[in-house]
Amino acid sequence: MIGAHTCASTVVLIAALQRWHLGDSTQGRIATGWLIVEDIAMVFVLVMIPALAPVLSGEGAVSSANLLYLLGKTGVQIIAFILVMLFLGRRIIPWSLQRVVSTGSPELFRLAVIAIALGCAILANYFFGVSFALGAFFAGAIISETSMNHTAEEASGGLRDFFTVLFFVSVGMLFDPSIIVRNPLLLLATLLVVVIGKSAGAFLIVRVFGYPPQTALTIAVALAQIGEFSFMIASLGAVYNILPQLASDLILGSALISIICNPFLFVWLNRYLEKQSQQKSSATTIVSESNRLSDKPHAKVAAPIKPVSIYFVDEDMAIAPAVSDHTVLVGAGPVGQEIIRHLHARNETVYVQENRLEVVTELRARQIPVAYGHALSDGMLDAVFVAQAKNLIITIQNKTEVISIIKAAIALNPQLHIVTFSRYEQDKQLFIQAGATKVVDSQLVLANEIMQAFGQV
Repeated sequence: MIGAHTCASTVVLIAALQRWHLGDSTQGRIATGWLIVEDIAMVFVLVMIPALAPVLSGEGAVSSANLLYLLGKTGVQIIAFILVMLFLGRRIIPWSLQRVVSTGSPELFRLAVIAIALGCAILANYFFGVSFALGAFFAGAIISETSMNHTAEEASGGLRDFFTVLFFVSVGMLFDPSIIVRNPLLLLATLLVVVIGKSAGAFLIVRVFGYPPQTALTIAVALAQIGEFSFMIASLGAVYNILPQLASDLILGSALISIICNPFLFVWLNRYLEKQSQQKSSATTIVSESNRLSDKPHAKVAAPIKPVSIYFVDEDMAIAPAVSDHTVLVGAGPVGQEIIRHLHARNETVYVQENRLEVVTELRARQIPVAYGHALSDGMLDAVFVAQAKNLIITIQNKTEVISIIKAAIALNPQLHIVTFSRYEQDKQLFIQAGATKVVDSQLVLANEIMQAFGQV
């Protein structure tokens, strides 16, 4: 019962983090890390239950040597899988995706992403004895390090939604509503252990590690439910006569009710944080506004590190100071870095939008305001004040995204001067039709540079 009451539903928690746009925040990373630790712990639990079944059911005993052997074997399997993913997966997966991208087929790319996720899950379970969820997680973590992470996320979105629906259908089919009438007090007590007891424990643990109350409260609310592994443990307990059927029904009932209650807890949390912000002075009201959760998409804004006029909600999010008549740069790769250097040499104010955390960190260290996240996230262009800008320079190479960014920027600022680049005439015309002011021919620029270098030889 205890093990089943400590494992949150990955499906529900990830959906909640996406719903409230917390995936890349400190709260989101803590919650995701918590899930990983739970998944690893549940691997040990699922291995140990059959071995300890005689003891737990009161029908026999198990030797300590056998127990240590199983624990050691499971630990070695987990470490072996992690090492394989770190040393081989980080090379093979990006290389495979690059080969697929070179075909130019979106359908093949979507299939490749799904195949990689399922392949890693199967590899983890059948060859290393690790959970499917942990295998799929490592596949996603490796893909997230590539330049194709956002495209891969969009490609797998439909499948993710399908399995989310399938998960809830499965839970509904397993649930026996009569438990509410037969044992309401036991069900209530079980639910309180999940929603109150587990959340209180999570809150205290996060606070002990020095995080602010708002972060701890968000984690507590996110973990106030149980799910998939709880069902598996309860089912395994019933098979080995460790848990009576009533206990399994109580676990399933509390899981379903806690899952239903979880969105309402997030709504309450948002209102609570909003009320807290309203009680503060007007000088800190703007800061508190960024503390609240939002059911509308918003940008994750990273601003310069040192200026005292900028308040950091956590290490990733901040309020960038308002600005006008500036230049917005989307993409701070090698080309973008050179553009920043030239604009600063002309004393131009530059706000950057970038989705690679390592680049964002480097720009922040250089005191350059940068909005961290995907350029097409709702609110991202607002974060770099495109509506007040005079120039927009786009240096990313994804044609579809460039067109969408141009259209979104024009909608916010029709007078915006937009510059991008292309090596193909067809793409150049598409960018101009979308609203770009100037499209630089990258092949022509390269040819000119080569001829200049040739002339200097």
